Amino acid sequence: MLSRALCFGLILGLSWFSSARAASVVFLNPGLSDETFWVSYTRFMQAAADDLGMQLHVLYGERQAQRQLAQLRTVLQDAHKPDYLVLVNEQYAAPEMMRLARDSGIKLLLVNNGLTRSQADAVRAHPEAYAPLLGTLMTNDEQAGYQMLHDLVASLPASNEPVELLAFAGINTTPASQLRERGMRRALVQFPRVRLRQVVSGGWSRQRAFEQAQILVQRYPNIRLVWSANDEMAFGAMQAFEAAGRVPGKDVLFSAVNSSPQALQARVDGRLSVLMGGHFSLGGWAMVMLHDDASGLPLGRDGQRVRRLPVLQTIDAARAKRWLALGARPNYGIDFQHYSAQGKSADYRYPFLASPVEY
Repeated sequence: MLSRALCFGLILGLSWFSSARAASVVFLNPGLSDETFWVSYTRFMQAAADDLGMQLHVLYGERQAQRQLAQLRTVLQDAHKPDYLVLVNEQYAAPEMMRLARDSGIKLLLVNNGLTRSQADAVRAHPEAYAPLLGTLMTNDEQAGYQMLHDLVASLPASNEPVELLAFAGINTTPASQLRERGMRRALVQFPRVRLRQVVSGGWSRQRAFEQAQILVQRYPNIRLVWSANDEMAFGAMQAFEAAGRVPGKDVLFSAVNSSPQALQARVDGRLSVLMGGHFSLGGWAMVMLHDDASGLPLGRDGQRVRRLPVLQTIDAARAKRWLALGARPNYGIDFQHYSAQGKSADYRYPFLASPVEY
């Protein structure tokens, strides 16, 4: 995990890369440098880089698109450019990053949030204006949003009585948030007894969700289900409901996405009734695939440019206990080289369902 001071140091002087020919990667992390999900994402990428003999440097955008663009400009101006840039289409910033990186000679990989349809159309219309993408790795966000609500309803006692639902989405300009909400709404069609009272944009923030939920718990006193697109918003909402005398896991059921230690423990304790997680492993997969690309096994050798990896999985209490134990081990105790295509047959396919997290 990189400290905030180290991140600023990297921004000021980017003479990072040694003369060794280990593949070098810069990850423009859009999150906060103290944000649980993005820090764990970085930690997993670093574990993969260490095991695979790669150089990884991470710059946190602190959820500021302009800061990320400034960081990218600094990387591109440095005499020692990386081999690869890993980008996220947070706040729809990817096309501008691709435009800036044009003719840089750096290979670009997009993770987590892919281009929107309109963005992809614009890039296809003027390919000469953008650096090409080596590929895109996305998670199964829409399915996760669907599964969360499905499992929340399944946690209720059998009844035909109406049930009220409150939902906390992330940031409106984040494709992952949009997809999770779309999945939630798809599940709603299958459960006519569930009445969605309101969807609010919690901005991925615990404090913001807490403040919103303080109002909403009074506005909708009969809420039984709370769907949240991440764990921080779930915990913020949970705090407000508890202050109003509601008991999580009993008279109000909460769901969340993420596998932070706090979320895993809440699943073990039953405070979270539904938890989806594992998408932090996408960064590890990115490093494995870039390692192979640098070794002469091109990432797009199978003709796929956009991959949606089913890394978001349901975490029950037993799995939460196992993941808590794994997270405490140095580098997660994972042999990332085992997942490389090097030395495998020509028809080898990355086993994404058996990805570098215990499922």
